Amino acid sequence: MKLNRIITLGAMAASLAIGATSLLAQDNGNNNGGPGGGQGRQRGNWDPAQMQQRMLDRVQEQLGFTNDTDWDAVKPLVQKVMDARRDVFSGQMRGMFGGGRNRGGGQGGPGGGMMGQTSPEQEALQKAIDDNAPTAQIKSLLAKYKALQKTKQANLEAAQADLKAVLNSKQEAQAYLLGLVN
Repeated sequence: MKLNRIITLGAMAASLAIGATSLLAQDNGNNNGGPGGGQGRQRGNWDPAQMQQRMLDRVQEQLGFTNDTDWDAVKPLVQKVMDARRDVFSGQMRGMFGGGRNRGGGQGGPGGGMMGQTSPEQEALQKAIDDNAPTAQIKSLLAKYKALQKTKQANLEAAQADLKAVLNSKQEAQAYLLGLVN
């Protein structure tokens, strides 16, 4: 089970990196320079909503939804899974990529951006670690953070069950390969 989570986390990180790279590499049509120009190119204007829409479009295509009415019924369930997955992995990914509290923040800084919101429990635990708090305090804060993560995991599993309930076998298999369901 742990290996499956690690693989899923790695796949999510890779897809986010690839998606962000392709978005950053786009020319917004503002290339005012001559041949090979780039003087007017606006790099770094990362739009999370645009990236999310691309991800949803890819899921729609991969699951084989060609009828907009059917997709409109399933799309909120897919979105719910994506949001719940982001919530579960936000702290772990933030820590892996050095975007936590007092660590530069990255996109959106602490509390926002593509990694999701930083929870007060996570902030308190990180502060206790940074401040070399007593072991008992760190253990207590860690227990609160673990409880929060368990709740987030339960929400993810519920969202995945709701999504699986409306997919046919082929779509469920594809959703599994996409990392949407377990």
